[in-house]
Amino acid sequence: MKLEQTIFLIGFMGCGKSTNAACLAGLTNTARVEMDEEIANEQRMAIPRLFETYGEEHFRNLETEFLKGLLTQTPGIVSCGGGAALREENVQLMKRLGKIVLLTASPETIQRRLKGGKGRPALGGRADIGHITELMEKRRARYEAAADFTVATDGRSTEEICAEILRRVCGENG
Repeated sequence: MKLEQTIFLIGFMGCGKSTNAACLAGLTNTARVEMDEEIANEQRMAIPRLFETYGEEHFRNLETEFLKGLLTQTPGIVSCGGGAALREENVQLMKRLGKIVLLTASPETIQRRLKGGKGRPALGGRADIGHITELMEKRRARYEAAADFTVATDGRSTEEICAEILRRVCGENG
């Protein structure tokens, strides 16, 4: 299957962006890019350390610069950091390059997947259901406004999720 546009996976941490990005890259024989990993490697600093040292605004600027760099790349699969779609400039860059897919999961699923939330600066060391729910609700409207469509990941296999994404991005014949 030839991918004509980049697929951006957005959503709250633990919703399955990385797992599904790997599957989609395999199915489409395209590159998979982990936004946070790329930024950390480029900056030679782990994401929690970047937040601690330079603050969230600096990190969000790095996300924007990363997305600008994709303008000259071939289509692929991008697993975005949890906050990348919170900035309108980032959303517009992603829309220029392809489709934005919002992956969702329940707070209980998120908590289980995060297993304590270590290394997740946005959680502030708190991975209880109440805190996760509160953060998810704060971001929900921005995620939904950015997305071309939403795919729920609760109780579904990676293969089912990726098949739905490809069907919706590439059409039934894709």
